[in-house]
Amino acid sequence: MADADRPIIAEREITAPADVQAPAAAEPAAEKPKRGWLRIVALLSVPLIIIGVGAYFWLTSGRFVSTDNAYVQQDKVSVSADVGGRIVEVSVRENQHVNKGDLLFRIDPEPYRIAVEQARAALASAQVNVQTLRTEYQGKGADIEGARIAIQQAQEDFDRQSALMARGFTTRANYLNSQHALQQAKVQLQNAQAEAALAKAKLQTGAAVPGENPQIAAARAQLDQALLNLKRTEVRAPAPGTVSQADRLQVGNQIVSGLPALSIVVGDRTWVEANFKETQLNKVRVGQPAEIEIDAYSGLKLKGHVWSFGAGTGSEFSVLPAQNANGNWVKVTQRVPVRIAIDEASPRPLIAGLSADVTVDVRGQH
Repeated sequence: MADADRPIIAEREITAPADVQAPAAAEPAAEKPKRGWLRIVALLSVPLIIIGVGAYFWLTSGRFVSTDNAYVQQDKVSVSADVGGRIVEVSVRENQHVNKGDLLFRIDPEPYRIAVEQARAALASAQVNVQTLRTEYQGKGADIEGARIAIQQAQEDFDRQSALMARGFTTRANYLNSQHALQQAKVQLQNAQAEAALAKAKLQTGAAVPGENPQIAAARAQLDQALLNLKRTEVRAPAPGTVSQADRLQVGNQIVSGLPALSIVVGDRTWVEANFKETQLNKVRVGQPAEIEIDAYSGLKLKGHVWSFGAGTGSEFSVLPAQNANGNWVKVTQRVPVRIAIDEASPRPLIAGLSADVTVDVRGQH
Protein backbone atom coordinates (compact mmCIF):
# COMPACT_ATOMS: atom_id res chain seq x y z
CA MET A 1 0.00 0.00 0.00
CA ALA A 2 2.75 2.30 0.81
CA ASP A 3 4.35 1.70 -2.55
CA ALA A 4 1.06 2.17 -4.28
CA ASP A 5 0.54 5.55 -2.63
CA ARG A 6 3.93 7.00 -3.59
CA PRO A 7 3.22 7.45 -7.30
CA ILE A 8 0.02 9.22 -6.48
CA ILE A 9 1.84 11.67 -4.18
CA ALA A 10 4.52 12.22 -6.71
CA GLU A 11 1.95 12.83 -9.39
CA ARG A 12 0.27 15.39 -7.22
CA GLU A 13 3.56 17.04 -6.45
CA ILE A 14 4.25 17.33 -10.14
CA THR A 15 0.80 18.37 -11.37
CA ALA A 16 -0.11 20.77 -8.57
CA PRO A 17 2.64 23.32 -9.26
CA ALA A 18 1.82 23.14 -12.94
CA ASP A 19 -1.76 24.19 -12.21
CA VAL A 20 -0.59 27.05 -10.02
CA GLN A 21 2.03 28.36 -12.47
CA ALA A 22 -0.22 28.30 -15.50
CA PRO A 23 -1.92 31.68 -14.82
CA ALA A 24 1.48 33.32 -14.14
CA ALA A 25 2.71 32.32 -17.53
CA ALA A 26 -0.44 33.78 -19.15
CA GLU A 27 0.09 37.37 -17.74
CA PRO A 28 3.12 38.35 -19.90
CA ALA A 29 1.21 37.18 -22.90
CA ALA A 30 -1.59 39.68 -22.06
CA GLU A 31 0.78 42.61 -21.39
CA LYS A 32 2.92 42.04 -24.45
CA PRO A 33 0.52 43.78 -26.93
CA LYS A 34 0.13 46.75 -24.58
CA ARG A 35 3.88 47.31 -24.26
CA GLY A 36 4.22 46.97 -27.99
CA TRP A 37 1.80 49.84 -28.60
CA LEU A 38 3.63 52.04 -26.10
CA ARG A 39 6.89 51.34 -27.88
CA ILE A 40 5.35 52.23 -31.22
CA VAL A 41 3.87 55.48 -29.85
CA ALA A 42 7.21 56.42 -28.31
CA LEU A 43 9.06 55.73 -31.53
CA LEU A 44 6.60 57.80 -33.54
CA SER A 45 6.28 60.72 -31.07
CA VAL A 46 9.96 61.61 -31.08
CA PRO A 47 10.11 62.23 -34.84
CA LEU A 48 6.78 64.06 -34.69
CA ILE A 49 8.06 66.37 -31.95
CA ILE A 50 11.24 67.04 -33.90
CA ILE A 51 9.21 67.73 -37.04
CA GLY A 52 6.84 70.02 -35.10
CA VAL A 53 9.65 72.03 -33.53
CA GLY A 54 11.39 72.32 -36.87
CA ALA A 55 8.16 73.40 -38.55
CA TYR A 56 7.60 76.06 -35.87
CA PHE A 57 11.05 77.51 -36.30
CA TRP A 58 10.71 77.36 -40.07
CA LEU A 59 7.35 79.14 -40.02
CA THR A 60 8.43 81.78 -37.54
CA SER A 61 11.92 82.22 -38.93
CA GLY A 62 12.41 85.87 -39.91
CA ARG A 63 9.11 87.01 -38.43
CA PHE A 64 10.46 88.31 -35.14
CA VAL A 65 13.54 90.30 -34.23
CA SER A 66 14.44 90.78 -30.61
CA THR A 67 17.06 92.29 -28.38
CA ASP A 68 17.80 92.34 -24.68
CA ASN A 69 19.77 95.57 -25.04
CA ALA A 70 16.77 97.74 -24.18
CA TYR A 71 15.99 100.13 -21.35
CA VAL A 72 13.01 102.03 -20.03
CA GLN A 73 13.30 105.75 -20.68
CA GLN A 74 11.47 108.79 -19.31
CA ASP A 75 11.87 112.52 -19.76
CA LYS A 76 14.34 113.97 -17.27
CA VAL A 77 14.41 117.72 -16.57
CA SER A 78 17.61 119.12 -15.08
CA VAL A 79 16.68 122.04 -12.84
CA SER A 80 19.18 124.82 -12.22
CA ALA A 81 18.98 128.27 -10.68
CA ASP A 82 18.95 131.32 -12.95
CA VAL A 83 20.62 133.41 -10.24
CA GLY A 84 23.33 132.57 -7.76
CA GLY A 85 23.32 132.92 -4.02
CA ARG A 86 22.96 131.19 -0.69
CA ILE A 87 20.20 128.60 -0.23
CA VAL A 88 17.88 129.60 2.62
CA GLU A 89 15.05 127.06 2.16
CA VAL A 90 14.62 123.58 0.65
CA SER A 91 11.02 122.46 0.16
CA VAL A 92 11.48 119.00 -1.42
CA ARG A 93 13.19 115.74 -0.63
CA GLU A 94 14.47 112.81 -2.64
CA ASN A 95 11.82 110.79 -4.56
CA GLN A 96 9.07 113.27 -3.71
CA HIS A 97 6.36 113.86 -6.29
CA VAL A 98 5.86 117.48 -7.28
CA ASN A 99 3.42 119.31 -9.50
CA LYS A 100 4.25 122.00 -11.99
CA GLY A 101 4.88 125.28 -10.18
CA ASP A 102 5.64 123.78 -6.76
CA LEU A 103 8.46 125.48 -4.84
CA LEU A 104 11.67 123.45 -4.89
CA PHE A 105 14.09 125.72 -3.04
CA ARG A 106 14.66 129.40 -2.31
CA ILE A 107 17.79 131.54 -2.64
CA ASP A 108 18.52 134.44 -0.29
CA PRO A 109 16.42 137.29 -1.79
CA GLU A 110 17.91 140.23 0.17
CA PRO A 111 20.67 141.16 -2.32
CA TYR A 112 18.12 141.14 -5.11
CA ARG A 113 15.65 143.28 -3.16
CA ILE A 114 18.42 145.86 -2.76
CA ALA A 115 19.07 145.68 -6.50
CA VAL A 116 15.37 146.38 -7.10
CA GLU A 117 15.50 149.48 -4.92
CA GLN A 118 18.60 150.70 -6.74
CA ALA A 119 16.87 150.19 -10.09
CA ARG A 120 13.85 152.13 -8.91
CA ALA A 121 16.10 154.97 -7.80
CA ALA A 122 17.83 154.95 -11.19
CA LEU A 123 14.45 155.15 -12.90
CA ALA A 124 13.44 158.12 -10.76
CA SER A 125 16.76 159.83 -11.56
CA ALA A 126 16.20 159.28 -15.29
CA GLN A 127 12.72 160.78 -15.02
CA VAL A 128 14.16 163.85 -13.26
CA ASN A 129 16.84 164.21 -15.94
CA VAL A 130 14.25 164.10 -18.70
CA GLN A 131 12.15 166.72 -16.95
CA THR A 132 15.26 168.89 -16.59
CA LEU A 133 15.94 168.54 -20.31
CA ARG A 134 12.39 169.63 -21.08
CA THR A 135 12.85 172.71 -18.92
CA GLU A 136 16.17 173.49 -20.58
CA TYR A 137 14.62 173.11 -23.99
CA GLN A 138 11.91 175.55 -23.09
CA GLY A 139 14.57 177.97 -21.79
CA LYS A 140 16.48 177.70 -25.06
CA GLY A 141 13.39 178.99 -26.83
CA ALA A 142 13.52 182.14 -24.72
CA ASP A 143 17.23 182.52 -25.47
CA ILE A 144 16.49 182.31 -29.18
CA GLU A 145 13.83 184.97 -28.91
CA GLY A 146 16.19 187.22 -26.96
CA ALA A 147 18.93 186.73 -29.55
CA ARG A 148 16.54 187.71 -32.31
CA ILE A 149 15.61 190.91 -30.47
CA ALA A 150 19.28 191.67 -29.94
CA ILE A 151 19.90 191.19 -33.66
CA GLN A 152 17.06 193.55 -34.49
CA GLN A 153 18.45 196.23 -32.20
CA ALA A 154 21.98 195.74 -33.50
CA GLN A 155 20.70 195.92 -37.06
CA GLU A 156 18.92 199.22 -36.37
CA ASP A 157 22.04 200.65 -34.70
CA PHE A 158 24.21 199.53 -37.61
CA ASP A 159 21.84 201.06 -40.14
CA ARG A 160 21.88 204.38 -38.26
CA GLN A 161 25.66 204.40 -38.02
CA SER A 162 25.91 203.56 -41.69
CA ALA A 163 23.68 206.53 -42.60
CA LEU A 164 25.63 208.88 -40.36
CA MET A 165 28.91 207.56 -41.73
CA ALA A 166 27.74 208.31 -45.23
CA ARG A 167 26.92 211.91 -44.23
CA GLY A 168 30.10 212.28 -42.17
CA PHE A 169 28.35 212.83 -38.87
CA THR A 170 29.93 209.87 -37.01
CA THR A 171 33.28 208.34 -36.51
CA ARG A 172 34.54 205.18 -38.18
CA ALA A 173 35.03 203.62 -34.74
CA ASN A 174 31.34 203.92 -33.94
CA TYR A 175 30.50 202.42 -37.30
CA LEU A 176 32.78 199.43 -36.73
CA ASN A 177 31.44 198.89 -33.21
CA SER A 178 27.86 198.74 -34.48
CA GLN A 179 28.90 196.31 -37.20
CA HIS A 180 30.65 194.08 -34.63
CA ALA A 181 27.62 194.17 -32.33
CA LEU A 182 25.38 193.01 -35.18
CA GLN A 183 27.68 190.10 -36.00
CA GLN A 184 27.90 189.09 -32.32
CA ALA A 185 24.12 189.12 -31.99
CA LYS A 186 23.84 186.81 -35.00
CA VAL A 187 26.40 184.42 -33.44
CA GLN A 188 24.42 184.36 -30.18
CA LEU A 189 21.29 183.44 -32.11
CA GLN A 190 23.11 180.56 -33.81
CA ASN A 191 24.42 179.33 -30.43
CA ALA A 192 20.96 179.47 -28.90
CA GLN A 193 19.47 177.57 -31.83
CA ALA A 194 22.22 174.88 -31.58
CA GLU A 195 21.66 174.45 -27.84
CA ALA A 196 17.93 174.19 -28.40
CA ALA A 197 18.46 171.53 -31.07
CA LEU A 198 20.72 169.57 -28.72
CA ALA A 199 18.17 169.72 -25.91
CA LYS A 200 15.47 168.60 -28.32
CA ALA A 201 17.61 165.68 -29.49
CA LYS A 202 18.06 164.51 -25.90
CA LEU A 203 14.28 164.41 -25.56
CA GLN A 204 13.75 162.26 -28.65
CA THR A 205 12.27 158.78 -28.11
CA GLY A 206 13.75 156.91 -31.07
CA ALA A 207 12.25 154.21 -33.26
CA ALA A 208 13.24 151.28 -30.98
CA VAL A 209 11.26 152.59 -27.99
CA PRO A 210 8.61 154.92 -29.39
CA GLY A 211 6.95 157.25 -26.96
CA GLU A 212 9.55 156.90 -24.19
CA ASN A 213 12.86 158.60 -23.58
CA PRO A 214 15.89 156.27 -23.88
CA GLN A 215 17.12 157.16 -20.40
CA ILE A 216 13.80 156.23 -18.87
CA ALA A 217 13.54 153.11 -21.04
CA ALA A 218 17.01 151.94 -19.94
CA ALA A 219 16.23 152.57 -16.28
CA ARG A 220 12.91 150.75 -16.62
CA ALA A 221 14.63 147.78 -18.25
CA GLN A 222 17.10 147.62 -15.35
CA LEU A 223 14.18 147.65 -12.93
CA ASP A 224 12.46 144.82 -14.83
CA GLN A 225 15.68 142.79 -14.74
CA ALA A 226 16.05 143.37 -11.02
CA LEU A 227 12.45 142.31 -10.39
CA LEU A 228 12.97 139.21 -12.54
CA ASN A 229 16.11 138.25 -10.62
CA LEU A 230 14.21 138.68 -7.36
CA LYS A 231 11.46 136.40 -8.67
CA ARG A 232 14.04 133.83 -9.73
CA THR A 233 15.24 133.40 -6.17
CA GLU A 234 12.26 131.04 -5.85
CA VAL A 235 13.03 127.99 -7.99
CA ARG A 236 9.86 126.12 -8.92
CA ALA A 237 9.17 122.83 -10.71
CA PRO A 238 8.96 123.30 -14.49
CA ALA A 239 6.99 120.05 -14.93
CA PRO A 240 5.25 117.42 -12.79
CA GLY A 241 7.30 114.40 -11.81
CA THR A 242 9.51 112.78 -9.20
CA VAL A 243 12.41 114.64 -7.62
CA SER A 244 15.81 113.01 -8.00
CA GLN A 245 19.36 113.95 -6.96
CA ALA A 246 18.07 116.44 -4.39
CA ASP A 247 20.68 115.52 -1.78
CA ARG A 248 22.94 118.29 -3.08
CA LEU A 249 20.47 120.89 -1.86
CA GLN A 250 21.38 121.92 1.67
CA VAL A 251 20.44 125.11 3.49
CA GLY A 252 23.46 127.38 3.65
CA ASN A 253 25.15 126.08 0.51
CA GLN A 254 26.11 128.49 -2.22
CA ILE A 255 24.55 127.74 -5.58
CA VAL A 256 25.93 128.90 -8.91
CA SER A 257 23.55 129.93 -11.66
CA GLY A 258 23.35 127.50 -14.56
CA LEU A 259 24.68 124.45 -12.71
CA PRO A 260 22.19 121.56 -12.21
CA ALA A 261 20.78 121.51 -8.70
CA LEU A 262 18.39 118.54 -9.00
CA SER A 263 16.47 116.52 -11.58
CA ILE A 264 12.79 115.82 -12.13
CA VAL A 265 11.82 112.54 -13.79
CA VAL A 266 8.64 113.15 -15.75
CA GLY A 267 6.65 109.93 -15.57
CA ASP A 268 3.65 110.82 -17.73
CA ARG A 269 5.44 109.70 -20.91
CA THR A 270 7.44 106.47 -20.85
CA TRP A 271 9.03 104.57 -23.69
CA VAL A 272 11.66 101.87 -24.27
CA GLU A 273 14.85 102.48 -26.17
CA ALA A 274 15.90 99.22 -27.83
CA ASN A 275 19.39 99.01 -29.33
CA PHE A 276 19.04 96.62 -32.26
CA LYS A 277 21.93 95.36 -34.33
CA GLU A 278 22.13 97.02 -37.71
CA THR A 279 21.72 93.60 -39.34
CA GLN A 280 18.29 93.21 -37.69
CA LEU A 281 16.70 96.33 -39.14
CA ASN A 282 16.14 95.20 -42.70
CA LYS A 283 12.44 94.46 -42.15
CA VAL A 284 11.71 96.66 -39.16
CA ARG A 285 9.29 99.50 -39.93
CA VAL A 286 7.60 102.25 -37.95
CA GLY A 287 4.25 101.07 -36.59
CA GLN A 288 5.05 97.37 -36.30
CA PRO A 289 3.78 95.75 -33.06
CA ALA A 290 6.22 94.87 -30.34
CA GLU A 291 6.21 92.96 -27.08
CA ILE A 292 8.09 94.32 -24.09
CA GLU A 293 9.28 92.28 -21.12
CA ILE A 294 10.66 94.08 -18.07
CA ASP A 295 13.48 92.20 -16.35
CA ALA A 296 12.53 93.57 -12.93
CA TYR A 297 9.00 92.15 -13.11
CA SER A 298 8.98 88.48 -14.04
CA GLY A 299 6.07 87.57 -16.29
CA LEU A 300 5.09 91.15 -17.09
CA LYS A 301 4.57 91.68 -20.81
CA LEU A 302 3.46 94.97 -22.33
CA LYS A 303 2.22 95.73 -25.81
CA GLY A 304 3.90 98.44 -27.83
CA HIS A 305 4.91 99.46 -31.33
CA VAL A 306 7.90 100.84 -33.17
CA TRP A 307 7.80 104.60 -32.77
CA SER A 308 10.93 105.91 -34.48
CA PHE A 309 14.53 105.16 -35.41
CA GLY A 310 17.59 106.94 -34.08
CA ALA A 311 19.41 109.44 -36.30
CA GLY A 312 22.73 107.66 -35.70
CA THR A 313 24.28 104.63 -34.10
CA GLY A 314 25.28 104.59 -30.48
CA SER A 315 28.98 104.92 -31.25
CA GLU A 316 28.33 107.94 -33.47
CA PHE A 317 27.17 110.00 -30.49
CA SER A 318 29.69 108.65 -28.01
CA VAL A 319 32.20 110.91 -26.31
CA LEU A 320 35.03 109.32 -28.29
CA PRO A 321 33.60 108.13 -31.63
CA ALA A 322 35.50 105.45 -33.49
CA GLN A 323 38.09 106.67 -36.01
CA ASN A 324 38.54 104.05 -38.72
CA ALA A 325 40.40 106.12 -41.30
CA ASN A 326 43.83 104.77 -40.42
CA GLY A 327 43.11 101.32 -41.88
CA ASN A 328 43.87 99.40 -38.65
CA TRP A 329 40.35 98.57 -37.60
CA VAL A 330 38.01 95.66 -36.99
CA LYS A 331 34.48 95.80 -38.33
CA VAL A 332 32.01 95.73 -35.46
CA THR A 333 28.26 95.36 -35.81
CA GLN A 334 26.74 98.68 -34.79
CA ARG A 335 23.71 99.21 -32.60
CA VAL A 336 20.91 101.53 -33.69
CA PRO A 337 18.56 102.96 -31.04
CA VAL A 338 14.92 102.26 -31.85
CA ARG A 339 12.24 103.95 -29.76
CA ILE A 340 9.39 101.62 -28.76
CA ALA A 341 6.16 103.24 -27.61
CA ILE A 342 4.19 101.52 -24.83
CA ASP A 343 0.54 101.08 -25.80
CA GLU A 344 -0.92 100.05 -22.45
CA ALA A 345 -0.72 101.07 -18.84
CA SER A 346 1.67 99.02 -16.75
CA PRO A 347 0.36 97.45 -13.54
CA ARG A 348 3.81 97.94 -12.03
CA PRO A 349 5.73 101.22 -11.86
CA LEU A 350 8.09 101.75 -14.78
CA ILE A 351 11.33 103.24 -13.48
CA ALA A 352 13.71 105.00 -15.82
CA GLY A 353 16.70 102.82 -16.66
CA LEU A 354 15.09 99.40 -16.08
CA SER A 355 16.35 96.66 -18.40
CA ALA A 356 13.91 95.15 -20.88
CA ASP A 357 13.62 92.62 -23.68
CA VAL A 358 11.90 93.77 -26.88
CA THR A 359 10.50 91.54 -29.63
CA VAL A 360 9.19 93.14 -32.84
CA ASP A 361 6.82 91.35 -35.21
CA VAL A 362 8.26 92.45 -38.55
CA ARG A 363 5.32 90.98 -40.49
CA GLY A 364 2.64 92.73 -38.50
CA GLN A 365 1.27 96.28 -38.62
CA HIS A 366 0.21 98.43 -35.71
